[in-house]
Amino acid sequence: MVLGTASQVPTRHRNHNGYLLRWDGEGILFDPGEGTQRQMLRAGVAAHDLNRICVTHFHGDHSLGLAGVIQRVNLDQVPHEITAHYPRSGRRFFERLRYATAYRETVTLTEVPVDTDGTLARTPGYMLEARKLSHPVEAYGYRLVEPDGRRMLPERLAAHGIKGPDVGRLQREGTLDGVSLAEVSEVRRGQRFAFVMDTRLCDGVYALADGCDMLVIESTFLDEDRELAVEVGHLTAGQAARVAREAGVRHLVLTHFSQRYTDPEEFERQARAAGYEGELTVARDLQRVGLPKRR
Repeated sequence: MVLGTASQVPTRHRNHNGYLLRWDGEGILFDPGEGTQRQMLRAGVAAHDLNRICVTHFHGDHSLGLAGVIQRVNLDQVPHEITAHYPRSGRRFFERLRYATAYRETVTLTEVPVDTDGTLARTPGYMLEARKLSHPVEAYGYRLVEPDGRRMLPERLAAHGIKGPDVGRLQREGTLDGVSLAEVSEVRRGQRFAFVMDTRLCDGVYALADGCDMLVIESTFLDEDRELAVEVGHLTAGQAARVAREAGVRHLVLTHFSQRYTDPEEFERQARAAGYEGELTVARDLQRVGLPKRR
């Protein structure tokens, strides 16, 4: 769910950043900028839907909504733990936003700051990773990787006479009457999602995007403003699209647009001109974008 798509300055039609990823029953909120709590209301997203909050960096358009979101989960007495990830160098900003005003704390909010590339969390449904980006303040992008599974092959099961409850037994135990699971199934690759905000091109961008089913990535500028993008630590639509093309991304979601541009279709035109041929979404506020179906 796209809650906001503006960069530094919101517009009439674009709120500051905010993105909710629903993944196997969990809700992961990325970069809650100013106004995120209200956008959640408009989008039908409840405080109870949140399990993690991931902040890429501490510029206001990516973090000023933290105060409202944190106070809302406490007001609504969310019954489960919520984990927050953010760059460790910005811990003072997180603490200021967490305790911006007086309220009654009712929720366990666990802080797990990021200070290096690597794995942040492992759950049955995903592994959460972080990679450092290139921006004037310390910034990290995030990536979710679902564990690989196995797809049973009906024709091979039939050839071995395996059916009914025996299929489940084979899946649990790995072998059945001399037949191994590998003989009657194939690897089903887990889905991959990456979230890349304010950054120049760098190794971290490519590592996060590699092989993703969906890449949500900033494209603050159009290609004619490439020099300005490099100067202030951002990407253009063409750069983001080339990353997606080279990384084999299946669905590219462009967002974080400068208020200087009034024609969203130009971002799509430049992305296609850069050679990206997969699914492409130029994000708009309150839009739902589904992960591609597994191959």
